[in-house]
Amino acid sequence: MRTRWACRHSIAVVITLWCAPAWAETPVVIGTGGTSGVYLTVGQAICELYRQGTGATCQALPTGGSLYNANSIRNGDLDFGIVQSDIQYAVSQGTAEFYDSGPSPDLRALFSLHAEAFTIVAKPPDVQVFDDLSGRRVNVGNPGSGHRATLNALLAVKGETEGMFALASELKPEDMTRVMCSGKLDAFFYVVGHPSQAITEATRRCGAHLVGVASEDIDTLIDRAPYYSVTVIPGGTYPHTPDDVMTFGVRATLMARADVDEERVYQLVKAVFGHLDAFRQSHPSLAALTPEGMVREGLTAPLHDGARRYYQEIGLLPGSSD
Repeated sequence: MRTRWACRHSIAVVITLWCAPAWAETPVVIGTGGTSGVYLTVGQAICELYRQGTGATCQALPTGGSLYNANSIRNGDLDFGIVQSDIQYAVSQGTAEFYDSGPSPDLRALFSLHAEAFTIVAKPPDVQVFDDLSGRRVNVGNPGSGHRATLNALLAVKGETEGMFALASELKPEDMTRVMCSGKLDAFFYVVGHPSQAITEATRRCGAHLVGVASEDIDTLIDRAPYYSVTVIPGGTYPHTPDDVMTFGVRATLMARADVDEERVYQLVKAVFGHLDAFRQSHPSLAALTPEGMVREGLTAPLHDGARRYYQEIGLLPGSSD
């Protein structure tokens, strides 16, 4: 592939010619999530590796989360965004929240990230199963968040709606713990990689605990949508939850559109995979990432050409002539 170059002149004592590849002229902006969530930390880590590897500009942008990012990529407001695998499927296929807008065949996956568990955090000791939340004050999530969409998928399986709760607040993740500890909230839902700062604060500051999801509900969800999988949050990850908690989950993924410059995508993917040890160390939820898993797990949209080219070069995918 031929690389185009953009050149600038600067005059000091002599005239110096500085050239940068054209793909590097456009800053990379990655839609992430709330300021207390894992997505922002992950996006910042990706940007740091991209800056180190290319010298080009990269920004991890705090946003409303998966739904916001998916819509923004589809509409052209963002080139890159971190999106739950179930939201990636829905926006690509035109299902669930994207039914009215129809399929988006021009969306592309770059790689998958950490596993994310649908997590129920409750303060009242008598809340031990999901159904105990009926008539309680809960936070369902801000509009545009992936955890709200995932909650609604679970409610649909159970034949319920958000109306089952006495209060369905729409707080952002950074506000959930504060409101719970003030006594104005009984529980909140969060789809997140573990350990999570927000959940650690809720369990330490106001004695909250984790609640599991019934196995029959998980089985029904997986039958309906194979991008979900059984997930176990190990006991002892948080205070007041000594036993393993069974739930379900998705994977975080990095997405773009097909028309995003191939070389820019190639360089972004190369920066992450070429320094995967450093990337794993940027957050505990990334520690178990493998190159093979990042290319194959949770990707329900086609790979971007720039990402595919890199994976073929390093042997993670067969070459185009194989």
